[in-house]
Amino acid sequence: MAGSREDTRWSVQGMTALVTGGTKGLGFAVVEELAKLGARVHTCARNESQLKECLRVWESKGFQVTGSVCDLTSRAQRENLMTEVSTLFNGKLNILVNNVGTNIRKSTVEFTADDYSFLMSTNLESAYHTCQLAHPLLKSSGSGSIVFLSSVAGVVSLSVGSIYGATKGNFFCPPLLSGFFN
Repeated sequence: MAGSREDTRWSVQGMTALVTGGTKGLGFAVVEELAKLGARVHTCARNESQLKECLRVWESKGFQVTGSVCDLTSRAQRENLMTEVSTLFNGKLNILVNNVGTNIRKSTVEFTADDYSFLMSTNLESAYHTCQLAHPLLKSSGSGSIVFLSSVAGVVSLSVGSIYGATKGNFFCPPLLSGFFN
């Protein structure tokens, strides 16, 4: 219908996007929105059957979405993912959405070293390294954008776990990526 909200939204027609963890929650919604707005989207998830089901849904809607199984806590799998994205998008990426994240809800004094390592590698290291790997593709596109899904838990104390808060607050700092595209 003319004049509707759908007619006035911006477009990412012809752009490429990588959304990490795009089969559930916010990631799923971001994949759908970008695809609806005209982007070619690639997503990744650890669960192959869930990924395949989501790809079927998106295909039935006419969206240009591809996906690969990837555990972003693995450096090697992140590197393989970026090689695949580079091939799919001819060496160019317009949008990187770092969505992957997890939490373990415990009292601060109950966290183990393994809990700490798991949360840091999932929520912080994977996003940071994915940005490093995506840098050449984002730069080649001439209009690269990076989005970090963060949390209010990174700014104020909530009872969701202190480590989670630490991993989700780091991306509120603008200097983190200053000079990234130089």
